[in-house]
Amino acid sequence: MMCSNRPGQRILAAGLSAAMLLPAGAACADSPQPIPIAVIAAQSTINGKGIIQGAQLAAQKINAAGGINGRPIKLITMDNHSSASDGVRAFQRAVKQDHAVAVVGTFISEVALAQEPWAARLKEPFIITGAWSTKVNERIHNNYARYKYVFRTTFNSNTGARVVCGYAKDILSKQLGYKRAAVVSEDFAWTKPLDKEYMKCLPKAGLKVVDHVRFSGDTSNFSPIFNRIEKHNAGVMITGMAHAGTRPTVQWHSGQNPFLFAGWSSQAGSSSFWKDTNGATEGVITGTVASDKAAITPKTIPFANKFEKAFGTSPSYTSYSTYDTLFILKNAIERAGTTNADALVKSLEKTDYVGTQGREQFLGRDAKFVHGLRFGKKYVSGIAIQWQHGNPVVIWPASVADGKVELPKFVPEPAGSGS
Repeated sequence: MMCSNRPGQRILAAGLSAAMLLPAGAACADSPQPIPIAVIAAQSTINGKGIIQGAQLAAQKINAAGGINGRPIKLITMDNHSSASDGVRAFQRAVKQDHAVAVVGTFISEVALAQEPWAARLKEPFIITGAWSTKVNERIHNNYARYKYVFRTTFNSNTGARVVCGYAKDILSKQLGYKRAAVVSEDFAWTKPLDKEYMKCLPKAGLKVVDHVRFSGDTSNFSPIFNRIEKHNAGVMITGMAHAGTRPTVQWHSGQNPFLFAGWSSQAGSSSFWKDTNGATEGVITGTVASDKAAITPKTIPFANKFEKAFGTSPSYTSYSTYDTLFILKNAIERAGTTNADALVKSLEKTDYVGTQGREQFLGRDAKFVHGLRFGKKYVSGIAIQWQHGNPVVIWPASVADGKVELPKFVPEPAGSGS
């Protein structure tokens, strides 16, 4: 059991006991003061749960190796219930009551955008491991002195779209011969810049965008949208989905809709989604950051295997980013020799870490997406998977691919997509 002179601190033990987060044999009287790190996420969601689980595995490994400068990590986990107001309250509690040296997590952009001003006001390092809205980093660019405390260790909407357009060009257009696509995205903050980039890069990838639909998160019937796609003779549906992917996936499959389901569907990156859709994810293609089948770095597959053993499911994209984030934070604290916020910001800016997603460095203060990850082949660049026979098969890029695209039986050959 961990001792603390800060009442109210707590550790979430979903799948891992609290004892696993401390070095064996730690005694209350002699234990060094733990380093509190807050992890805030929507814990009822695949991606939110993945944040918590990724943090737990990282904290377990760091503490087993002696912690940070001999001090164990103490995770303070909070649920924002997918609510901006709850996310702000959790952020305030983490800083003011639990004295967290940093806040990690949040995959919903609306929540992250509400928390960001509080990171600035409270001068609290805030490392976002899921939310994609480009406004997060644009704020830092426009007012660095105020927002410099905010970092992001995953894609933003712009780079996520570039991943999709990368495999759209190499696989959907050049390899399979698709020519027409419909963009279908949920109407949330993160998909506005995503769709904007889709409209620019898909035509360059060889796919003419013949329809563009944004749907409400509470949409229950997707038949009218699917009928529009068929009417426009689009052979591919390019998606932007992170919250509302279950219904359209199930209805696409059960309705035997004759077009390929591709794009970015973040929930489909985890085997939990396969179970949630009762296998309707079969045939879906999505971009993601990593996979247990892709040796992006020597750390990728071992982490994914350990994650599946611990939690019975494959990691979500947020699991990879959050796991890496705790090591990035550990290294930054050790370089700085302190947990002082301003010193920590300067140390984080010097990050050069090879994690599960690739080589991770933050963009400088002159970049448009300040404190976002560098994107490209030498850094974090993403992959594409397709669900085939119940398994995620890596189909792109060729350097890590372990299979090729298989069209669902109800999807015609690409020649049927028109010209």
